[in-house]
Amino acid sequence: QVQLVESGGGLVQAGGSLELSCVASGVIFRINAMGWYRQAPGKQRDLVATITFGGSTNYADSVKGRFTISRDNAKNTLYLQMNSLKPEDTAVYYCNAQIALSNFWGQGTQVTVSS
Repeated sequence: QVQLVESGGGLVQAGGSLELSCVASGVIFRINAMGWYRQAPGKQRDLVATITFGGSTNYADSVKGRFTISRDNAKNTLYLQMNSLKPEDTAVYYCNAQIALSNFWGQGTQVTVSS
């Protein structure tokens, strides 16, 4: 049973930084693409950033230049370094992993940015 567990969320002031981590366990096959998504109250879940097994990245325009996604394939771990945080970054952040033909999600970690 594949499980994704996020950590690193919390409360931070605007302009501050946080680093999120996501550890995948129970993985038998290679993890293809991984990504971070976020959902603010009353809004849909949106893409933040994705990264392929080979390290190619893609970012939402709203986070380009501020967030950096990375992964450690040996540890089945995904990271998101978030700098220059803004109040509009407040959301629950979810980790996603594509394994074989299946899509897996973590439970989410709350990020709150105060003004």
